Amino acid sequence: MKEKIVWRINGFVALVLMLLLLAGLIYSFIRLEFVLGSVLTFVFIVVAAGLQIVQPNQSAVLTFFGRYVGSIREAGFWFTIPFCVSKKVSLRVRNFNTEKIKVNDVEGNPIEIAAVNVIKVVDAAKAAFDVDDYEEFVKIQSEAALRHVATKYPYDIFEENGSSLRANTEEVAAEIATELQNRLALAGVEVIEARLTHLAYATEIASAMLQRQQATAIIAARQKIVEGAVGMAQMAIEQLLRDGTVELDEERKVAMVNNLLVAIVSDRSAQPVLNTGSLY
Repeated sequence: MKEKIVWRINGFVALVLMLLLLAGLIYSFIRLEFVLGSVLTFVFIVVAAGLQIVQPNQSAVLTFFGRYVGSIREAGFWFTIPFCVSKKVSLRVRNFNTEKIKVNDVEGNPIEIAAVNVIKVVDAAKAAFDVDDYEEFVKIQSEAALRHVATKYPYDIFEENGSSLRANTEEVAAEIATELQNRLALAGVEVIEARLTHLAYATEIASAMLQRQQATAIIAARQKIVEGAVGMAQMAIEQLLRDGTVELDEERKVAMVNNLLVAIVSDRSAQPVLNTGSLY
C-alpha cells in the first residue's frame, strides 16, 4: 500500500463554521424550531468529527469505515473527511540498538556482536498497514540482518587481501545498512545509517582466540621481517659489487648474507664480532 495525501483544509475555517452552527442551533431551539435545530446539530457534529491535529514530524493515517483514504503529513490544525479513524505514525529519526547476539563467524568461531541503526519512517501507510507492528518488525529484521552479515566474515584476519569484521568496520556497516534496507522497505522504513557498537569473541573462547590471534600476528610480522631482511641483504651485496669496494667470492657472499639476516631477523640486538684474521 502506497501512501497518499488526503483532502484537507485549514481547521480554523471549520472552527469558525462550527461557531456559526452553534449560534444557529441555539437560536433555533430558543425559537422552538426543532427541525432546523436538529439539522444544524447534525451538521455541527459532522464538522467536529472532521477535525484533526497533527504534530511536527508526525503523520496521521486516516481510514474511513475500514478503507484507507490518505494521510496528513503537515503539522497543524486541519479539517478533513469526517468520521475518519486516525492513527498517528512518528516520522522522527530514531536510533534502534540491537541486543548483543551470539553468532558464528565464517570460520565457525562464536562471537558477540551488536549494532545501532538510524531509521526513519518514510511511508506511514506501509508502516501502519503492511506490517502488524513496524517497531517490532524493525527489531526482528535488524537482528536478522546483523546475524546474516556477521556470518559472512571472519572476526579477524592478517592477510593483505582479506576482509574481517574487526578491520573493515565501515564496509561491514555499509553492508548491514543495505541488507536491512532491503528488509525494511516493506514497512516503509528508511535506514539512514548502521554502525557496529560491540564486537568481541564469545566468553568461552576469548582466551584461546586471543592466544591464536597473538600467534598469528607474530607469524605475520616474522614473515614481513624475513622478506625485508632478504631484500636488504640483496641490496647490500649488489651495492658493494657495483661500487667495487671489496671483492666478494661466493663464500664471502654467503657469509655476509648470513650475518645480515641474523642481525635483522634476531629478536635481540646483534653483538658485533671483530674478525682480525683472514676468513680462510
